[in-house]
Amino acid sequence: MKGISHFITGVALATFFPEVVQAAAQGSLLPVLGGIGGILPDTLDFKFARYFEHYTRDIDPGPDPDPAAIADALVHAMRHAYEAGEPQNVMAHTIRVGADRWREYAIRFDSRNGEVVVRIGPLVSTGQVPYPGTEPRGVTEARRKLGVPLAPTYGAEHRINIFSGPSFRFQREGDHLHIHFLDWHRRWSHSLTLAVAVSAALALTVGLIADWPTGLWAGLVTGLGFAGHVLEDQLGYMGSNLAWPLTKKRSPGLELIHSGDEIPNFLTVWIATALILFNLDRFSAAPRLNPMIFLSTTVALPLVVLGGVYAWQKARPRPSQTSLEARRQADMIAEAEEPEIA
Repeated sequence: MKGISHFITGVALATFFPEVVQAAAQGSLLPVLGGIGGILPDTLDFKFARYFEHYTRDIDPGPDPDPAAIADALVHAMRHAYEAGEPQNVMAHTIRVGADRWREYAIRFDSRNGEVVVRIGPLVSTGQVPYPGTEPRGVTEARRKLGVPLAPTYGAEHRINIFSGPSFRFQREGDHLHIHFLDWHRRWSHSLTLAVAVSAALALTVGLIADWPTGLWAGLVTGLGFAGHVLEDQLGYMGSNLAWPLTKKRSPGLELIHSGDEIPNFLTVWIATALILFNLDRFSAAPRLNPMIFLSTTVALPLVVLGGVYAWQKARPRPSQTSLEARRQADMIAEAEEPEIA
Protein backbone atom coordinates (compact mmCIF):
# COMPACT_ATOMS: atom_id res chain seq x y z
CA MET A 1 0.00 0.00 0.00
CA LYS A 2 1.04 3.63 -0.37
CA GLY A 3 3.00 5.46 2.30
CA ILE A 4 0.11 7.70 3.37
CA SER A 5 -2.04 4.61 3.97
CA HIS A 6 0.57 3.05 6.24
CA PHE A 7 1.17 6.33 8.09
CA ILE A 8 -2.49 7.05 8.83
CA THR A 9 -3.02 3.43 9.92
CA GLY A 10 -0.25 3.80 12.50
CA VAL A 11 -1.79 7.02 13.83
CA ALA A 12 -5.24 5.39 14.04
CA LEU A 13 -3.89 2.40 15.99
CA ALA A 14 -2.26 4.75 18.50
CA THR A 15 -5.55 6.56 19.19
CA PHE A 16 -7.22 3.39 20.47
CA PHE A 17 -5.49 3.98 23.81
CA PRO A 18 -7.06 6.68 26.03
CA GLU A 19 -3.70 7.41 27.65
CA VAL A 20 -2.21 8.24 24.24
CA VAL A 21 -5.14 10.49 23.28
CA GLN A 22 -4.99 12.30 26.62
CA ALA A 23 -1.23 12.77 26.28
CA ALA A 24 -1.75 14.14 22.76
CA ALA A 25 -4.23 16.67 24.15
CA GLN A 26 -1.36 17.95 26.30
CA GLY A 27 0.93 18.32 23.31
CA SER A 28 2.48 14.84 23.15
CA LEU A 29 3.50 13.45 19.75
CA LEU A 30 2.77 9.83 20.63
CA PRO A 31 0.19 9.39 17.81
CA VAL A 32 2.76 10.67 15.33
CA LEU A 33 5.15 7.96 16.52
CA GLY A 34 2.51 5.44 15.49
CA GLY A 35 2.52 6.96 12.01
CA ILE A 36 6.32 6.90 11.88
CA GLY A 37 6.23 3.24 12.85
CA GLY A 38 3.77 2.73 10.01
CA ILE A 39 6.18 3.97 7.34
CA LEU A 40 9.37 2.62 8.95
CA PRO A 41 9.51 -0.78 7.15
CA ASP A 42 9.55 0.79 3.67
CA THR A 43 11.93 3.51 4.87
CA LEU A 44 14.38 0.85 6.03
CA ASP A 45 14.15 -0.85 2.65
CA PHE A 46 14.25 2.06 0.21
CA LYS A 47 16.59 4.33 2.16
CA PHE A 48 18.90 1.72 3.71
CA ALA A 49 18.70 -1.97 2.76
CA ARG A 50 18.84 -1.45 -1.01
CA TYR A 51 22.28 0.15 -0.76
CA PHE A 52 23.76 -2.89 1.00
CA GLU A 53 22.56 -5.43 -1.55
CA HIS A 54 25.31 -7.34 -3.36
CA TYR A 55 25.03 -7.42 -7.15
CA THR A 56 26.72 -9.98 -9.36
CA ARG A 57 26.37 -7.76 -12.41
CA ASP A 58 25.84 -4.03 -13.02
CA ILE A 59 24.30 -2.75 -16.22
CA ASP A 60 25.52 0.79 -16.83
CA PRO A 61 24.33 1.86 -20.31
CA GLY A 62 26.37 5.08 -20.39
CA PRO A 63 25.40 8.32 -22.14
CA ASP A 64 24.85 6.60 -25.51
CA PRO A 65 22.93 3.44 -24.60
CA ASP A 66 22.96 0.44 -26.92
CA PRO A 67 19.78 -1.65 -26.57
CA ALA A 68 21.49 -4.75 -27.97
CA ALA A 69 24.31 -4.57 -25.40
CA ILE A 70 21.82 -4.21 -22.55
CA ALA A 71 19.73 -7.14 -23.82
CA ASP A 72 22.84 -9.30 -24.27
CA ALA A 73 24.00 -8.58 -20.72
CA LEU A 74 20.61 -9.53 -19.30
CA VAL A 75 20.39 -12.72 -21.33
CA HIS A 76 23.92 -13.73 -20.31
CA ALA A 77 23.07 -13.33 -16.61
CA MET A 78 19.75 -15.15 -16.99
CA ARG A 79 21.27 -18.11 -18.84
CA HIS A 80 24.05 -18.37 -16.27
CA ALA A 81 21.50 -18.42 -13.45
CA TYR A 82 19.58 -21.22 -15.14
CA GLU A 83 22.45 -23.36 -16.44
CA ALA A 84 24.83 -23.01 -13.48
CA GLY A 85 22.10 -22.86 -10.84
CA GLU A 86 23.68 -19.75 -9.37
CA PRO A 87 21.24 -16.87 -8.65
CA GLN A 88 22.24 -13.61 -10.31
CA ASN A 89 21.48 -10.18 -8.83
CA VAL A 90 21.53 -7.55 -11.58
CA MET A 91 21.31 -3.78 -11.09
CA ALA A 92 20.09 -1.72 -14.03
CA HIS A 93 21.50 1.79 -13.57
CA THR A 94 19.82 4.96 -14.77
CA ILE A 95 21.26 7.37 -17.33
CA ARG A 96 21.63 10.95 -16.14
CA VAL A 97 22.50 13.46 -18.87
CA GLY A 98 21.89 16.78 -17.10
CA ALA A 99 20.70 18.54 -13.97
CA ASP A 100 17.08 17.70 -14.79
CA ARG A 101 17.47 15.29 -17.69
CA TRP A 102 17.55 11.51 -17.75
CA ARG A 103 17.60 9.15 -20.71
CA GLU A 104 14.80 6.64 -20.24
CA TYR A 105 15.05 3.03 -21.30
CA ALA A 106 12.74 0.08 -20.77
CA ILE A 107 13.21 -3.64 -20.16
CA ARG A 108 10.54 -6.23 -20.77
CA PHE A 109 10.75 -9.95 -20.03
CA ASP A 110 8.44 -11.63 -22.53
CA SER A 111 7.78 -15.07 -21.06
CA ARG A 112 5.28 -15.96 -23.79
CA ASN A 113 7.84 -15.63 -26.58
CA GLY A 114 10.90 -16.36 -24.45
CA GLU A 115 12.50 -13.01 -25.20
CA VAL A 116 14.20 -10.10 -23.49
CA VAL A 117 13.21 -6.78 -25.05
CA VAL A 118 15.10 -3.52 -24.47
CA ARG A 119 13.87 -0.17 -25.80
CA ILE A 120 15.65 3.19 -25.59
CA GLY A 121 13.25 6.06 -24.93
CA PRO A 122 13.28 9.87 -24.80
CA LEU A 123 14.84 12.22 -22.31
CA VAL A 124 12.66 12.84 -19.27
CA SER A 125 12.66 15.34 -16.43
CA THR A 126 13.03 14.36 -12.78
CA GLY A 127 9.24 14.46 -12.71
CA GLN A 128 9.30 11.70 -15.37
CA VAL A 129 7.83 14.03 -18.02
CA PRO A 130 9.25 13.34 -21.52
CA TYR A 131 10.93 16.14 -23.48
CA PRO A 132 9.37 16.23 -26.97
CA GLY A 133 11.71 15.49 -29.84
CA THR A 134 14.41 13.82 -27.72
CA GLU A 135 13.82 10.27 -28.93
CA PRO A 136 17.12 8.72 -30.05
CA ARG A 137 17.90 8.16 -33.73
CA GLY A 138 18.82 4.87 -35.25
CA VAL A 139 18.07 1.49 -33.66
CA THR A 140 16.09 1.97 -30.47
CA GLU A 141 14.95 -1.58 -29.71
CA ALA A 142 16.60 -4.96 -29.39
CA ARG A 143 15.11 -8.43 -28.89
CA ARG A 144 17.06 -11.44 -27.73
CA LYS A 145 15.86 -15.02 -27.43
CA LEU A 146 16.49 -16.36 -23.95
CA GLY A 147 16.69 -20.04 -24.77
CA VAL A 148 15.60 -21.24 -21.31
CA PRO A 149 12.04 -21.70 -19.93
CA LEU A 150 10.95 -18.48 -18.24
CA ALA A 151 8.27 -18.42 -15.58
CA PRO A 152 5.34 -16.05 -16.35
CA THR A 153 6.27 -12.51 -15.38
CA TYR A 154 4.76 -9.06 -15.21
CA GLY A 155 4.05 -8.32 -18.88
CA ALA A 156 4.54 -4.56 -18.94
CA GLU A 157 7.83 -2.75 -19.43
CA HIS A 158 10.08 -1.85 -16.54
CA ARG A 159 10.75 1.84 -17.28
CA ILE A 160 14.12 2.95 -15.99
CA ASN A 161 14.59 6.70 -15.86
CA ILE A 162 15.30 8.70 -12.68
CA PHE A 163 17.43 8.41 -9.54
CA SER A 164 18.62 4.83 -8.90
CA GLY A 165 17.49 1.99 -11.13
CA PRO A 166 15.73 -1.28 -10.27
CA SER A 167 17.34 -4.61 -9.56
CA PHE A 168 16.41 -8.08 -10.73
CA ARG A 169 17.24 -11.43 -9.20
CA PHE A 170 17.32 -14.30 -11.67
CA GLN A 171 16.95 -17.68 -9.99
CA ARG A 172 16.24 -21.18 -11.22
CA GLU A 173 13.36 -22.84 -9.41
CA GLY A 174 12.57 -26.29 -10.73
CA ASP A 175 12.49 -26.27 -14.52
CA HIS A 176 11.87 -22.53 -14.91
CA LEU A 177 13.85 -19.35 -14.48
CA HIS A 178 12.13 -16.93 -12.12
CA ILE A 179 12.60 -13.16 -12.05
CA HIS A 180 12.32 -11.52 -8.64
CA PHE A 181 11.95 -7.75 -8.88
CA LEU A 182 13.55 -5.76 -6.00
CA ASP A 183 14.50 -8.94 -4.17
CA TRP A 184 15.76 -6.95 -1.17
CA HIS A 185 12.30 -5.52 -0.49
CA ARG A 186 9.97 -6.93 2.20
CA ARG A 187 12.57 -9.21 3.70
CA TRP A 188 14.01 -8.59 7.19
CA SER A 189 12.47 -5.13 7.40
CA HIS A 190 8.92 -6.47 7.06
CA SER A 191 8.78 -8.84 10.02
CA LEU A 192 6.70 -8.94 13.18
CA THR A 193 9.79 -9.94 15.13
CA LEU A 194 11.50 -6.71 14.08
CA ALA A 195 8.36 -4.80 15.12
CA VAL A 196 8.77 -6.22 18.62
CA ALA A 197 12.48 -5.37 18.63
CA VAL A 198 11.87 -1.79 17.47
CA SER A 199 9.16 -1.39 20.11
CA ALA A 200 11.44 -2.63 22.89
CA ALA A 201 14.43 -0.55 21.76
CA LEU A 202 12.42 2.67 21.57
CA ALA A 203 10.73 2.02 24.90
CA LEU A 204 14.13 1.58 26.55
CA THR A 205 15.63 4.66 24.88
CA VAL A 206 12.75 7.02 25.65
CA GLY A 207 12.42 5.56 29.14
CA LEU A 208 16.04 6.36 29.91
CA ILE A 209 15.85 9.85 28.40
CA ALA A 210 12.43 10.90 29.68
CA ASP A 211 10.40 8.60 31.95
CA TRP A 212 9.32 4.98 31.84
CA PRO A 213 5.55 5.47 31.27
CA THR A 214 6.26 7.67 28.25
CA GLY A 215 8.86 5.20 27.02
CA LEU A 216 6.47 2.27 27.26
CA TRP A 217 3.75 4.10 25.34
CA ALA A 218 6.23 5.33 22.73
CA GLY A 219 7.49 1.79 22.15
CA LEU A 220 3.98 0.35 22.04
CA VAL A 221 2.48 2.74 19.47
CA THR A 222 5.58 2.62 17.25
CA GLY A 223 5.60 -1.17 17.33
CA LEU A 224 1.89 -1.32 16.56
CA GLY A 225 2.31 1.01 13.58
CA PHE A 226 5.20 -1.13 12.34
CA ALA A 227 3.19 -4.35 12.74
CA GLY A 228 0.17 -2.71 11.09
CA HIS A 229 2.27 -1.98 8.00
CA VAL A 230 3.48 -5.58 7.80
CA LEU A 231 -0.03 -7.02 8.17
CA GLU A 232 -1.47 -4.60 5.61
CA ASP A 233 1.16 -5.77 3.13
CA GLN A 234 0.04 -9.35 3.75
CA LEU A 235 -3.30 -8.49 2.10
CA GLY A 236 -1.51 -8.23 -1.24
CA TYR A 237 0.34 -10.72 -3.41
CA MET A 238 4.00 -10.35 -2.47
CA GLY A 239 3.76 -10.99 1.27
CA SER A 240 6.46 -10.35 3.86
CA ASN A 241 9.05 -12.24 5.89
CA LEU A 242 6.91 -12.33 9.02
CA ALA A 243 9.24 -14.23 11.35
CA TRP A 244 12.73 -13.06 10.32
CA PRO A 245 15.38 -14.19 11.33
CA LEU A 246 13.62 -17.49 12.07
CA THR A 247 12.55 -17.64 8.43
CA LYS A 248 14.44 -16.53 5.31
CA LYS A 249 11.64 -16.26 2.76
CA ARG A 250 8.51 -14.17 2.41
CA SER A 251 5.23 -15.67 3.57
CA PRO A 252 2.73 -15.63 0.67
CA GLY A 253 0.23 -12.78 0.74
CA LEU A 254 -3.52 -13.30 0.97
CA GLU A 255 -3.96 -12.01 -2.62
CA LEU A 256 -6.94 -9.81 -1.67
CA ILE A 257 -5.74 -6.43 -2.94
CA HIS A 258 -3.11 -4.82 -5.14
CA SER A 259 -0.70 -2.43 -3.44
CA GLY A 260 -1.19 0.43 -5.88
CA ASP A 261 -4.97 0.17 -6.40
CA GLU A 262 -6.89 3.35 -5.66
CA ILE A 263 -9.90 1.91 -3.82
CA PRO A 264 -7.99 -0.06 -1.14
CA ASN A 265 -5.70 2.90 -0.47
CA PHE A 266 -8.59 5.37 -0.35
CA LEU A 267 -10.59 3.11 1.96
CA THR A 268 -7.61 2.68 4.27
CA VAL A 269 -7.09 6.43 4.60
CA TRP A 270 -10.82 7.13 4.94
CA ILE A 271 -11.49 4.47 7.58
CA ALA A 272 -8.34 5.28 9.56
CA THR A 273 -9.27 8.98 9.60
CA ALA A 274 -12.81 8.13 10.73
CA LEU A 275 -11.46 5.95 13.55
CA ILE A 276 -9.08 8.69 14.65
CA LEU A 277 -11.98 11.15 14.93
CA PHE A 278 -14.10 8.55 16.72
CA ASN A 279 -11.37 7.78 19.26
CA LEU A 280 -10.59 11.44 19.87
CA ASP A 281 -14.28 12.02 20.60
CA ARG A 282 -14.94 9.01 22.82
CA PHE A 283 -11.88 9.68 24.98
CA SER A 284 -12.75 13.36 25.38
CA ALA A 285 -14.38 14.87 28.46
CA ALA A 286 -17.75 15.24 26.67
CA PRO A 287 -18.23 12.76 23.79
CA ARG A 288 -20.68 13.94 21.13
CA LEU A 289 -20.75 11.21 18.53
CA ASN A 290 -23.26 8.36 18.53
CA PRO A 291 -21.04 5.29 18.07
CA MET A 292 -23.63 3.23 16.16
CA ILE A 293 -24.54 5.99 13.72
CA PHE A 294 -21.00 7.28 13.21
CA LEU A 295 -19.34 3.90 12.67
CA SER A 296 -22.11 2.58 10.42
CA THR A 297 -22.08 5.65 8.16
CA THR A 298 -18.36 6.46 8.06
CA VAL A 299 -16.84 2.98 8.33
CA ALA A 300 -19.28 0.19 7.51
CA LEU A 301 -21.11 1.87 4.62
CA PRO A 302 -18.00 2.96 2.62
CA LEU A 303 -16.42 -0.44 3.29
CA VAL A 304 -19.42 -2.30 1.91
CA VAL A 305 -20.02 -0.01 -1.09
CA LEU A 306 -16.45 0.61 -2.24
CA GLY A 307 -15.31 -2.83 -1.18
CA GLY A 308 -18.09 -4.29 -3.32
CA VAL A 309 -17.06 -2.15 -6.30
CA TYR A 310 -13.46 -3.27 -5.89
CA ALA A 311 -14.44 -6.94 -5.64
CA TRP A 312 -16.54 -6.57 -8.80
CA GLN A 313 -13.63 -4.96 -10.64
CA LYS A 314 -11.27 -7.75 -9.63
CA ALA A 315 -13.77 -10.41 -10.68
CA ARG A 316 -13.93 -9.12 -14.24
CA PRO A 317 -11.79 -11.13 -16.68
CA ARG A 318 -8.74 -9.29 -17.93
CA PRO A 319 -6.69 -10.01 -21.04
CA SER A 320 -3.36 -9.29 -19.39
CA GLN A 321 -1.18 -11.87 -17.70
CA THR A 322 -2.74 -13.22 -14.51
CA SER A 323 -0.08 -15.57 -13.16
CA LEU A 324 0.71 -15.27 -9.49
CA GLU A 325 4.30 -14.27 -10.21
CA ALA A 326 3.09 -11.55 -12.58
CA ARG A 327 0.68 -10.16 -9.98
CA ARG A 328 3.41 -10.17 -7.35
CA GLN A 329 5.75 -8.22 -9.61
CA ALA A 330 2.99 -5.76 -10.50
CA ASP A 331 2.43 -5.13 -6.79
CA MET A 332 6.14 -4.58 -6.20
CA ILE A 333 6.43 -2.13 -9.08
CA ALA A 334 3.44 -0.11 -7.85
CA GLU A 335 4.90 0.07 -4.36
CA ALA A 336 8.36 1.04 -5.59
CA GLU A 337 7.18 3.98 -7.71
CA GLU A 338 6.34 6.25 -4.76
CA PRO A 339 9.63 5.88 -2.80
CA GLU A 340 11.62 6.43 -6.01
CA ILE A 341 9.95 9.80 -6.59
CA ALA A 342 9.75 10.88 -2.94
